[in-house]
Amino acid sequence: MRLMTRFAIATAGAVLLSTTLLAPPALAANNGNDAGQINGDGHQGNTNGFSFGVIGDVPYGDAEIQAFPSYIEDLNAHKELSFVAHAGDIKNGSSQCSDQYFEAIRKNFDSFTAPLVYTPGDNEWADCHRSNNGAYNPLERLAKVRELFFPKAGFTLGAPMKVKSQAKEGFPENVSFRKHEVAFTAVNIPGSNNSMLPWTGLGQTQPTAAQLNEVQQRTRADIEELKATLRKAQNRGDRAVVVMTQADMFDPTIAAPSQADFGAYRTLVQTLIEESNSFSGPVYLINGDSHVYNQDHPLAAGSAWLSFYGQATAAKNLTRVTVDGSNNAKDWLKVTVNPEGSESVMSFDRIPFTHPAS
Repeated sequence: MRLMTRFAIATAGAVLLSTTLLAPPALAANNGNDAGQINGDGHQGNTNGFSFGVIGDVPYGDAEIQAFPSYIEDLNAHKELSFVAHAGDIKNGSSQCSDQYFEAIRKNFDSFTAPLVYTPGDNEWADCHRSNNGAYNPLERLAKVRELFFPKAGFTLGAPMKVKSQAKEGFPENVSFRKHEVAFTAVNIPGSNNSMLPWTGLGQTQPTAAQLNEVQQRTRADIEELKATLRKAQNRGDRAVVVMTQADMFDPTIAAPSQADFGAYRTLVQTLIEESNSFSGPVYLINGDSHVYNQDHPLAAGSAWLSFYGQATAAKNLTRVTVDGSNNAKDWLKVTVNPEGSESVMSFDRIPFTHPAS
């Protein structure tokens, strides 16, 4: 949630998440993850199609907290999904960032029967300085998120799937993996201007030194992860690359974006352009944050975002997809990776939840 005034939502209050959970799933035997299984010519032999699910900005508020277990049941019913991704924001921006809430969400996450790839959103750490969030130090909350949601470096939640992570560098949430000649990465790029908005709930009017250092170190790690994923994909001859983040760096609802709200994404956008253009196939950026499903080409020639971010070169092969969220979280996104030879590498379908929050 970028601005509290844009998405003012009732406090989640004392409602606890349902504790009716499925038994923890067994280790997914790679679950289609082809990391390391490369033919001698550098190409992966299996080019079959597969699918995965994406949700984000959920649960928001009491009704969705109550409905969230049923959302997970809906996704679990689709046994064809290779994995599920959560694009961040596990709570709304005006509710408490308490350990109790985080632990309840973790229990819900444990009920996924497919591997769960989760990237943090701003609401669960960067915005926790707000008084109605509990006036936490965001860096302490980020440490808690890492402790609770990334307990075993190199493995997902849900059915554990092995992934490569930046845990040794201090960023266990930044992960990458590969399935049937498609490279994936999830990187911690949150809303609230990449966590650069001042911690007003703690009495700050400008970013603190500790805040600036965190942003600098994490952004450097994000860029390293993006470069490594795209360059390895190019060297292997992969069909496509999927980048998953929370932040919508190209929010179409903002008519006149300001540097104060988006400027901290500039180096990340530059990296996306440069690395996408160096990759011979399509690149898909999947994000949440702005809450309304959207599929576009935000860095195509003529885009106002190019000039905003000071970029002279367009990204010719970058497609961005935003998932529904917040009070618009009535569905989940099914992404189908089509078999080789299909007209398009990926297709997208919004699947309604069986029991959406009212």
